[in-house]
Amino acid sequence: MGIKNLFKVIEEEAPDSIKKGEIKHQFGRKVAIDASMSIYSFLIAVRTDGQQLTNETGETTSHLMGLFYRTLRMVDNGIKPVYVFDGKPPKLKSGELAKRFQRKAEATEAVEEAKETGTAEDIERFSRRTVRVTREHNEECRRLLKLMGIPYIIAPTEAEAQCAELARAGKVYAAASEDMDTLTFNTPILLRHLTFSEQRKEPILEIHLDKVLEGMGMERPQFIDLCILLGCDYLDPIKGVGATTALKLIREHKTLEGVLEHIKGSTKLIIPDDWPYEDARQLFVAPDVRPASDPECDIKWEQPDVDGLVKFLVQEKGFSEDRVRSGAARLQKNLKTAQQSRLEGFFKPVARTPEEQEKLKRKNEERIQESKKKKKEDAKAKKATKGKPRPV
Repeated sequence: MGIKNLFKVIEEEAPDSIKKGEIKHQFGRKVAIDASMSIYSFLIAVRTDGQQLTNETGETTSHLMGLFYRTLRMVDNGIKPVYVFDGKPPKLKSGELAKRFQRKAEATEAVEEAKETGTAEDIERFSRRTVRVTREHNEECRRLLKLMGIPYIIAPTEAEAQCAELARAGKVYAAASEDMDTLTFNTPILLRHLTFSEQRKEPILEIHLDKVLEGMGMERPQFIDLCILLGCDYLDPIKGVGATTALKLIREHKTLEGVLEHIKGSTKLIIPDDWPYEDARQLFVAPDVRPASDPECDIKWEQPDVDGLVKFLVQEKGFSEDRVRSGAARLQKNLKTAQQSRLEGFFKPVARTPEEQEKLKRKNEERIQESKKKKKEDAKAKKATKGKPRPV
């Protein structure tokens, strides 16, 4: 789930923190991708006749199809991806996982009922709710990535937190995930929609955390408290506290401690009996991640194993051999040499002193005044010559 309504809040409070662009604008960048979230989206999106893709033996292949072709698209556009897989979930998340399991069980029952009495739309809607990323899905995706020459990391716990660690350390340009809690884990830049299909024509959203905090007038500790109050994977929400109320409460009372003290005197809002917000806060402040200096985070891209890809995808999973070999050739071409660096890699900004900034400001103002003066003189000269006979 991530953080409920966080993107909506950022859109309203800090719109300048969000950049929209095409995938080609990410050329030359290394990106850490939340693998589990991507695989889940592939299982939902890569379908035919409302059902997941399967081979002749009935094995699901939607996750492999999505991973193979969406990764090819990124590499074609000059992006170097590294996938990060979830490890063991934090204990505090067990309640949320249990609820998700229950919702999937209920959705499975609803699918069977819809097959008897419902419409095709009902069946499709409930079927999507039953989707679950299994251990086998993850293992097959890791096998595919290894054959493609694309690096991956298995995080100790949350993939989003590990992606954020890589981005903060400069190992990658950004973390890519649909879960907004990637920002709460302190990634400097979050990319959304990066693994969406080209047909959806969704722009890539690039969200900058420093501008989010600046636009909302918050420091990171206050931002984390807001995210917990909005609703995260670790705690039950406080009933009656929506996005608008959460933002208002945090701004008025500064911290969750201040908010809870205020709520205790309220007759409308009730804090859940078991609400260990301090533990949730600690998971965001100091998540269990591999340090970027860990050898496991030594990211390298290799040449694809073409024969291995054909054996796995064609012989075992029933993919088209022509398409697999064509994809492998694209990988070989794009990963053969180091990709061209972006211009900002050559020209790093140098911090100016206050005196230099003031001098630059004066020069800009003088330039503007000179430009205005010239325009006035040109207009005056044009007016003076108007109506006079032209020289022969």
